[in-house]
Amino acid sequence: MEPTIIFQDSDLLVIEKPAGWITNEADTTRNVPVLQKWLKENLQYEISKNNELRSGIVHRLDKDTSGILLVAKNEEFMKFLQAQFKDRKVEKSYTALLHGKVEPNSGNIDAPVGRLPWNRERFGVLSGGRTAQSGYEVQDYYQKDKDLFSLVRFFPKTGRTHQLRIHAKHIGHPIVSDNFYAGRKTARNDKKWCPRLFLHAGNIAFNKPNGERVEFESKLPNDLMSVLNDLKKV
Repeated sequence: MEPTIIFQDSDLLVIEKPAGWITNEADTTRNVPVLQKWLKENLQYEISKNNELRSGIVHRLDKDTSGILLVAKNEEFMKFLQAQFKDRKVEKSYTALLHGKVEPNSGNIDAPVGRLPWNRERFGVLSGGRTAQSGYEVQDYYQKDKDLFSLVRFFPKTGRTHQLRIHAKHIGHPIVSDNFYAGRKTARNDKKWCPRLFLHAGNIAFNKPNGERVEFESKLPNDLMSVLNDLKKV
């Protein structure tokens, strides 16, 4: 499955990234599809071939997360968008399926996130970590056999690496099929019925240079929809 352009104008590309694609090129991305490489090979715009500016990619999604990504077509608009991310003027929401019954059904998770000293490839809640906040709202509860699950919308107020995955684990409700944070055995069992991480970047809103507020939506992909359809709504 390839990325899809859902909107573009002279300054901006709004792209749906499929799960399994890495966002940015790196030395370690061999044999894995990379969005930045796809942009370079398929699109012609002012900074498409500019490695220093990451071909205009303004933010990133984890490899196993699907959904909306913003790509600037020129350096001026890239800086404009980056400033909004820095000032927390960009609003994003994600849909995730979590283990267990999340209660209360809405709230805010405020727990600092950092790289784990004993495993530099992993992140977690650390007292000396960077501030991280994630609002959430439960959309529905589901059941599979005797197990309960919560379909949740997350509203991250910060953008730390793996933030939503770490915060979900932190409140005792890891995301379904999360290899890193659900535990190896749990993730292995999850993958029998949910083949990949159940996390999708579904909405993003930001300001245009003229001050207009714009919003883009990406519906839950078919693979995740079919997982939900196989569960019983509680």
